[in-house]
Amino acid sequence: MNAQALRTGLMVLLAALVVALYASVFTVGQMQQALVLQLGRVRAVLNQTGEDRPGLYFKVPFFENVVLFDKRVLDLDLPVQTLLTADRQNLEVDAFARYRITDPLRFYQSVNNVGLANQRLQSFINSSLRNVLARSDRDAIIKTDRNRIMDEIQKDVNRQANALGIEIVDVRMTRVDLPAQNSSAVYKRMKTEREREAADIRANGEQIAVTIRAKADREVTVILADAQQTAEKLRGQGDADKNRILAEAFGKDADFFAFYRSMQAYETGLKSNDTRLVISPSSDFFRYFNDPQGRPATARPAPDATGSTAPAR
Repeated sequence: MNAQALRTGLMVLLAALVVALYASVFTVGQMQQALVLQLGRVRAVLNQTGEDRPGLYFKVPFFENVVLFDKRVLDLDLPVQTLLTADRQNLEVDAFARYRITDPLRFYQSVNNVGLANQRLQSFINSSLRNVLARSDRDAIIKTDRNRIMDEIQKDVNRQANALGIEIVDVRMTRVDLPAQNSSAVYKRMKTEREREAADIRANGEQIAVTIRAKADREVTVILADAQQTAEKLRGQGDADKNRILAEAFGKDADFFAFYRSMQAYETGLKSNDTRLVISPSSDFFRYFNDPQGRPATARPAPDATGSTAPAR
């Protein structure tokens, strides 16, 4: 009976020792830092940022507990807010921040957890954005001086976050736009300006086109007049050459010239299939049909009794 009770007591003691050992051992990872709290009082800070001491640690079970914090860079995305610039322009600003916990003891004492820390940091960043952007104009914020503004905001937020045991790694504005109603007004103004510029360009183009067209018409008139004058001159010269050639041909052989001119007249007058001539066969027009020599009927000799024609004298 005593042996059975002793065996049972040893088993219970062994189980208690195993539970106590399990409750007294904890690990701190490479990307973690830890606070060991003894009845609410901080006893130790393990593997703090800047140190590299991860591993297995011990604590007093049931009297001490461990709070772990991340050593990595944490993200904080801010909601879009409308801010006023130095030139009285409303801008919609979308920003984000990256931070790390550098002092877990101060972090635990001031904000205790990441959720509350994000709320405090959001308040700091919004306030700094509002103050810095209120001293800068729109062009500097959007284009010319954005990096300097971001650095100034980061320094200002870092100064406030240091009291929370936090270091701000980066603060950036991802989007800076005009509000929707302002964008519509700006778009309408830009559209009106572009339409006015287009109307001016069209008016200038029309004026230049009229000038070019008038100049071209004037040049066409001058060219046509010159061409007409040259054509008339060449036509007159051609007619003179034609008449001279005809006169020379007539002077060389008057009969052949008359015959050639008659053939041309026949060709021209009898060219169409529907040509109709009401004319006497004994007309002078057909004299080469009646006599190869083209002599009129009164000049042709009468035939003799034998049927031969005596030569004309």
